[in-house]
Amino acid sequence: MFALARLAFFGFIVLTILYVGVSIYSRLVRRSKLAKQWQEEGGVGDRDAFIREGLEDYDDSFRRKLILLIYIVPVVLVAVTVYLVNFY
Repeated sequence: MFALARLAFFGFIVLTILYVGVSIYSRLVRRSKLAKQWQEEGGVGDRDAFIREGLEDYDDSFRRKLILLIYIVPVVLVAVTVYLVNFY
């Protein structure tokens, strides 16, 4: 039982580090795409405001929520593996 608690604890820490890293990377990629889009459109208006509004839209997007699968998929895979090893 202690081994399962240790696996869950360290797994949560690793998944959290991975989640933060992917979230930061995804946000930086989105920011660079918005800056490129602003430049291609002729640079009308305030660049920082355009990027800020685009990132606010990104924060509410479905793509941002998909990053939460970093927590769900490994837990499901471990649970299925444990089930298959113990009951088949």
